[in-house]
Amino acid sequence: MDTRLAAFERLLNIMDDLREKCPWDKKQTLESLRKLTIEETYELADAILKNDLEELKGEIGDIMLHMVFYSKIASEKGAFDITDVLNAICDKLVHRHPHIYGDVEATTEEEVKANWEQLKLKEGKKSVLAGVPTSLPAMVKANRIQEKARGVGFDWDNKDQVWEKVNEELDELKFEVENKSNKDKVEGELGDVLFSVINYARFLDIDPDLALERTNIKFMDRFQYLEKKVLSQGKTLSKMTLQEMDEIWEEAKTK
Repeated sequence: MDTRLAAFERLLNIMDDLREKCPWDKKQTLESLRKLTIEETYELADAILKNDLEELKGEIGDIMLHMVFYSKIASEKGAFDITDVLNAICDKLVHRHPHIYGDVEATTEEEVKANWEQLKLKEGKKSVLAGVPTSLPAMVKANRIQEKARGVGFDWDNKDQVWEKVNEELDELKFEVENKSNKDKVEGELGDVLFSVINYARFLDIDPDLALERTNIKFMDRFQYLEKKVLSQGKTLSKMTLQEMDEIWEEAKTK
């Protein structure tokens, strides 16, 4: 037997055993697993950011277990089983890749994406945005919305136009702030600024969520350096001046 199939069958058999014999596994429902799956997905994302391939292997395994677990519970409800899940995704991939499994021409990534969105509309989706999950984090959602709109040709021609839009939105935000407009107006303009910056990042082929997370990590590293340095000097942050802290901060940037 193919070693891949043998490993997958082993996981399925273990899942059957756990569901039958383990008190914790017997208790789980689709709803109880949901929050755990979200947590596991973030752990997978962390492993990718750290470029820790050994940790990544473990996190992929955790996610795989959850997918098998959901399928097991669904099979108990008589809804579907893991075979149905795998056949469904295989059928979808074949259908949505006519440039591989059919006679459609698509030689660039953009052509593939455009074909993908058109196929989804033919499948009955009323909007190209229908596939964007409601519960996605706002920054990730904005990026996906823009990518999907681009798939049907609704997009800027070049990054210079987008940069002009960023500056236009910044001016509008500044105007509302300086005129002491109500919070809703300022919030709306700030949202427009963020949306346009995310759009610009897309034109630079930069994942804005990843860029922000790396800045978060960089800030945390430098701030923790600051905390340790202050502690080693027998001082506390709350009793230091901003200038004193800034000197150590600049030192942290060189480390």
